[in-house]
Amino acid sequence: MIPWTLIDTARVPGGGELRLKRRGDEFSIMLGNNELMNSRLSGSEEALATLTCERLRERKQPRVLIGGLGMGFTLRAALSALPSDAEIVVVELVPAVIQWARGPMAQVFGGSLTDARVDIRETDVGALIRASSASFDAILLDVDNGPEGLTRESNDALYDLTGLHAAQAALRPGGMLSVWSSGPDTRFTQRLRKAGFTVDELGVRASKARRGAKHVIWLATRAG
Repeated sequence: MIPWTLIDTARVPGGGELRLKRRGDEFSIMLGNNELMNSRLSGSEEALATLTCERLRERKQPRVLIGGLGMGFTLRAALSALPSDAEIVVVELVPAVIQWARGPMAQVFGGSLTDARVDIRETDVGALIRASSASFDAILLDVDNGPEGLTRESNDALYDLTGLHAAQAALRPGGMLSVWSSGPDTRFTQRLRKAGFTVDELGVRASKARRGAKHVIWLATRAG
């Protein structure tokens, strides 16, 4: 078996250390002993985009915010699902992740980063959400292993009631907040409803072959 090779490391502001590893054509991003993402397991991250974008079909010039660049699975799926007049703002906090996307993982990303619809921003997604007012038709969050601050504790503020109200304010009427998680969280579902969202909680497979671990996606809709 081909051994894993460490390509690079990067500090997460206020958090731990990310490690980019490669084995042949396969890439992995690790945080400690936790594998945050693997280039062979993209099914649920793609579903985050496709399930959301299906509900934006009737919107003209949809504007979408993606929190977390990762390996670009959600971005590429959104590009495939959204029209040519869409705008996709991708926010990534760790500069090295953007560098990896343009460097060692360029083959994974293809031409997604140079698509005219894409605006890559190196900033804190929470800060951008709080600074926005009725700006987005959808906000897609995949910045942790779920609605808790695994990579950095300050991410908890995205998922508490204050953070959910901020997301609601950043959405246009009828807009959607979609959140990826490695597993269920009943309390988060309850918080979404308490914040005034209509909530659908869906189980999706990590693998596109519909095998392996089952992840969770919340599709929370702001009142229209």
